[in-house]
Amino acid sequence: MFLSRLVILFLFFEVAFYPSVLGQVKPNVLMIAVDDLRPALGCYGDQTAITPNIDRLAKRGIVLQRAYCQQAVCCPSRLSMLTGLRPDTIRVWDLNTHFREAKPNAVTLPQYFKNTGYQSRSIGKILHGGGAPSKDPESWSSPPMYDNVRDPKLRYALQKNLNGKGLKRAASESAEVSDDHYIDGIVANESIRVLGELAVNKNPFFLAVGFRKPHLPFNAPKKYWDLYEKEEIQIPKHGSHPVNSPDWATRSWSELEGYTDIPVDGKITKAKARELRHGYYACVSYIDELVGRLIAELERLKLEDNTIVLLYGDHGFHLGEQGLWTKANNYELSTRIPLIVIAPGQPKGNSHALVELVDVFPTVCELAGLAVPSSLEGRSFLPLFKKPNRKWKTAVFSQYPRSFEGNRHSRHGDVMGYAIRTNKYRFVQWQNWRTKDVVARELYSLIDDPHEMKNIVNEKGSKLIVARMNKRLGDGWKAALPK
Repeated sequence: MFLSRLVILFLFFEVAFYPSVLGQVKPNVLMIAVDDLRPALGCYGDQTAITPNIDRLAKRGIVLQRAYCQQAVCCPSRLSMLTGLRPDTIRVWDLNTHFREAKPNAVTLPQYFKNTGYQSRSIGKILHGGGAPSKDPESWSSPPMYDNVRDPKLRYALQKNLNGKGLKRAASESAEVSDDHYIDGIVANESIRVLGELAVNKNPFFLAVGFRKPHLPFNAPKKYWDLYEKEEIQIPKHGSHPVNSPDWATRSWSELEGYTDIPVDGKITKAKARELRHGYYACVSYIDELVGRLIAELERLKLEDNTIVLLYGDHGFHLGEQGLWTKANNYELSTRIPLIVIAPGQPKGNSHALVELVDVFPTVCELAGLAVPSSLEGRSFLPLFKKPNRKWKTAVFSQYPRSFEGNRHSRHGDVMGYAIRTNKYRFVQWQNWRTKDVVARELYSLIDDPHEMKNIVNEKGSKLIVARMNKRLGDGWKAALPK
């Protein structure tokens, strides 16, 4: 009898302290998407960024130091990550296509959790910021909030900008306003309110929170600009296009040029470059504060011990490096992203393994104890929690389309640049979409040329490397998976 009672008592404590192991309580998921956020964070070694809240959060989980998106522009990147499928599979390469056009039966990450009994909620920019691609009712238990925001009063504060027209007015703004004047502060407040509702719900939750900054315009309350000394904001040392780079690689997306204080030809003075870089970092610190408030509420509600927290950028961003601004290319600065995962019961640390945004779907499933759908095109990086520097993927893949003429493409464009990034090299092959003829190639040595400033594809010593990289690109992502 005594032994029986002891066993029952033991099982009670097992359920109480390790609920997810025994399947009694499913872990919640808090997914934080940050628009246009490159690894400009202290926990990624950025010496300029002031990001104490995200840095503190990172110490509680695993920081993926070499994580990459599949296409460096919002809509394709986000929809690829949320479906766990690559751009050519969902056939989304631009800002106007919905993944359900090609894959009507695809199941998104939040939809998958909803189907297993989770309350699936969305606040802010998660799928995309406007039009049909921003909507997907199948993914959510309740209608999303603040997924489409076009009110200029939520984007700007200064009267000179409020008097303007259209979405694009000044490219940056420093105003004496509270955090919740701009849309991201409102999203943070609403997310905190919804967390309180979800905390008392009997079902576990999947809460997706999408912050729009540091996307242009670089508008943040003045106190975040004041964190940085203007004179200490550095101008990029490598501010010209890479030597021997083809036009396909460096053509402007023409996003920055649409703002009223930016020349149409895109030529930025040093003073303006410093102002824009200052604004970008101010926005990063603004989002850091909002993330801190969100995590503090999670802790106040005593939810942190049973909540998986995922924070990521949808793609990287150029701030004048390589003569480029914003994203929309295949280079390191546009494809590399921050990716931080905190999971109850899992080890903490840093990993330099190569991972991709398509790996998020299967990873979160495994962390939550859910079966991983067999159709996904990523690989769970759960093994990296226990052994961060184990052998992993040998390469990651990205792509970017171009039209024959003009700055922007529609659908797949006329030419597709397929890129493979290994430990040593970045190789890009630009193919005519219709004929599949190769129109240009790029090869960068990431060991000798980490800033990707010289395309060595045509150099004598590159012939064997090009042949090998061409084969690896042709073999595709499956051949790069860990054995």
